Amino acid sequence: MVTYRIEHTTRYEYGAPVSTSQHVACLQPRTLPDQRLDAWALAIDPAPARVTAREDYFGNTLHYVTLMTPHDELRVSSESTVEVSPRALVDPRATEPWEVVRSSLEYKVGQGVSPASAAAAPAQFAYASPYVALDAQMAEYAATAFAPGTPILAATLALMHRIHEDFTFDATATTVTTPVTRVLAERRGVCQDFAHLQISCLRSLGLAARYVSGYLLTDPPAGQARLLGADASHAWVSVFCPRVGWVDVDPTNGVLADERHVTVAWGRDYGDVSPLRGVILGGGQHALHVGVSVVPVTT
Repeated sequence: MVTYRIEHTTRYEYGAPVSTSQHVACLQPRTLPDQRLDAWALAIDPAPARVTAREDYFGNTLHYVTLMTPHDELRVSSESTVEVSPRALVDPRATEPWEVVRSSLEYKVGQGVSPASAAAAPAQFAYASPYVALDAQMAEYAATAFAPGTPILAATLALMHRIHEDFTFDATATTVTTPVTRVLAERRGVCQDFAHLQISCLRSLGLAARYVSGYLLTDPPAGQARLLGADASHAWVSVFCPRVGWVDVDPTNGVLADERHVTVAWGRDYGDVSPLRGVILGGGQHALHVGVSVVPVTT
């Protein structure tokens, strides 16, 4: 069990004054069976006229911020204290064959779904979304890992390792709007790209996968390699395995998510869980600065 103190600061510098703005922050870590949020605080400069919170469709906590004070710089900082426990161990070879899982996710005529059950249904994560394409190229790339009869988690891990080996972490290669098909072609990107790529591969095979945003402790124990993804919030993938539930894998680092991974939110793709987004009046050109610090305070 590890307790982390996490600081996440986003700063916008505007080329012209912003007269008013509305923002949505997705920065508060979730409370989960293996993760407990002990404390969380949000600081905004200039002081907002109003801040309200609500739970979104996926169960993430969002904060809605209204700024009425003219400003040429915006700073949004969150500070969390999160306790993370070891995740349950799963034998990849003991999970169901991936084709059986795919069949279970297929829509069947006459199969009614209540609104409450729809919100939790894994099948909703088997379709295309704004940042995740269903594409024959993706299915073809994944095919070597998904041989007939392969257990779904074993195949997912094989795909994760292939992405980790084939792709280069390059913070200059892509932007938020880079299509996942271009990432596949150029074999470069960042954690968000690799998460979208693996999700696209899984969904193109008819499987359910969701995008997870969070933080990562990158200072490893002695003798282990430093992990990638420390410059900003991290991203990884969660795949649905019947009888086991959702299992998180990190294609950027080629590992199962563990005590070093702190979950903030999940959704279909980055667009559902971006840390900060909004609409401004004025501002002109702007520069964005993001800093994240993850520090273990107990072990």
